[in-house]
Amino acid sequence: MLDSKALLAEAAGWAQTLIGIRRELHQIPEFALDLPKTQARILAAIEGLGEITLGKDLTSIALVIRGGKPGPTVLLRADMDALKVEEETGLEYASTNGFMHACGHDLHMAGAIGAAQILASHKDELNGDVLIWFQPGEEGHHGADVMIEEGMLELTGSRPVAAYGLHVFTSLPLGAIACKPGPLMASAGDLHVTFHGSGGHGSMPWLSKDPVTPMVEAITALQNLINKSFDQFDPVILNVGWIRAGDDATTNVIADSASFGATVRTFSEVNTKKLHELAPKLIHSIADGFGLSAEVEFGRATKVLMNDPASVERVERVAKSLVGEAGYVPMQNPIAGGEDFASIVAEVPGAFVFVGACPPEIDYQTAPTNHSAKATFDDSVLPLCSALLVSLAMEHLG
Repeated sequence: MLDSKALLAEAAGWAQTLIGIRRELHQIPEFALDLPKTQARILAAIEGLGEITLGKDLTSIALVIRGGKPGPTVLLRADMDALKVEEETGLEYASTNGFMHACGHDLHMAGAIGAAQILASHKDELNGDVLIWFQPGEEGHHGADVMIEEGMLELTGSRPVAAYGLHVFTSLPLGAIACKPGPLMASAGDLHVTFHGSGGHGSMPWLSKDPVTPMVEAITALQNLINKSFDQFDPVILNVGWIRAGDDATTNVIADSASFGATVRTFSEVNTKKLHELAPKLIHSIADGFGLSAEVEFGRATKVLMNDPASVERVERVAKSLVGEAGYVPMQNPIAGGEDFASIVAEVPGAFVFVGACPPEIDYQTAPTNHSAKATFDDSVLPLCSALLVSLAMEHLG
């Protein structure tokens, strides 16, 4: 099998091809679960590398590369979807269709294509099979769950023994690799609340049931609930993103209803369940106190992304062989972003890994972050991404 230096050299030979594919993908971003142009470009890049299965209810791709000898299966995953963001990077290959790969998924796809090319060229040396997922719908559309429901974990005839995915970040130095065992990313979901009252004239609020005041009180009370009822060493984040009530053209009309929406992040299933129990009780009690009714709905959330400790040990060993001791960053704390790779590692032990992709001329500590319309990623990191994925597969199949 290849050692790390040889593997990086082989991956470097693919650099210009992968950068070209990444920039093509960057110009055709697509949203959610239906990504026909993206799917077609990936299929062209992996033609002839192995067995291909397409999704039924989403434009996913699963590639199986059969090893020359019998053995287990390792899953590698790359997400495909973009965000509804108007790009403001000024790049010559910037998207112009109202969507943007502001989270770096174009690099994830290109890195996985490189990994597929390298693994296919060494398939006779593999003691087992590699299953590579190209997955739509990571950005809140539960694409991983759909692929699991469609049986994409069983395509080789046996479930994977390990699963790995990576994510590029502008908030890490170029080429740094970061990971941690246990909770890595939060469960991410939504909370929608509507207060129903009865409208009337703003000069006589006692003749109406104003929904705005209890809504404001509930927003404040939820923050107190989190501070007073949850262990601050197992954090819960609830941030209100929008409020709606009345008409901004008038100030003397009491609205019939008022509503707000919040993002909710937790790092344990215990706290997820607890919040789902306590928050509705609090909101309904406030509505009752004002003589109103309230609707409370939690949206479907991603799971907490739990990295398997043994898999993280492999990541650390592989990362240090590729980028040296100083290039590996052992994370101390999880991050509050959500990621549906969590559904995969809930089924298969594995690890999610961060790779720094901040352009060197930009300070990574102040760079526009992932999801920013101004976020830029240095695609010279692609050979490292491919080599990292290949090395992790070969850890099991070598």
